[in-house]
Amino acid sequence: MTAEQSALLVADVQRDFCAGGTLAVPGADRIVPVVNGHIARAVARGMTVYAVRDWHPAVTKHFKEFGGPWPPHCIQNTEGARFHPKLLLPPGAIIITKGADPTAAGYSAFEGVTPEGRPFLEDLRARGIRCLFVSGIATDYCVRQSVLDALSAELEVAILDDAIAGVDAGESARAIEQMRKRGAAIAHGSDAYTVHCHARS
Repeated sequence: MTAEQSALLVADVQRDFCAGGTLAVPGADRIVPVVNGHIARAVARGMTVYAVRDWHPAVTKHFKEFGGPWPPHCIQNTEGARFHPKLLLPPGAIIITKGADPTAAGYSAFEGVTPEGRPFLEDLRARGIRCLFVSGIATDYCVRQSVLDALSAELEVAILDDAIAGVDAGESARAIEQMRKRGAAIAHGSDAYTVHCHARS
């Protein structure tokens, strides 16, 4: 499988999920430089980079005030919804926006759209992308659901286990095992792009 058939997905590395945010995830800030390393390697290989973001309206059933499980976070056009200030996205990164529907949680990147409004899976298909390398936040929610949806769409998936952070350690471990059992590869470090997803094609 060529680099052009692969993409790096960076999930929800946003201010509200990092230190000082309204829904800070343990270890989120720690993975930012690791994610940056993966971005640099992906760009050097000519891979597409997708940056996924939560983009919730102020009123959504996703938030506790309106019957959901979470405090307000990543509200559209707020500082908390911005990407982490040290995240080094390349100029050509494609932003995937999810969570804008006030009636849906929007955990999965596959619920999101490009700036032109094209569904994420449709964009992957149009670019001939067959393999996703997945990083970001949170292992036990958005990463897990994105990976499971990718596998359901018959894409190859490699989870970059040095570049993910979860809300709950135990649930994150269970999420990784669930994703692995469904067929995702577990990749790590600079060898990830040559050893895992491509070797399974």
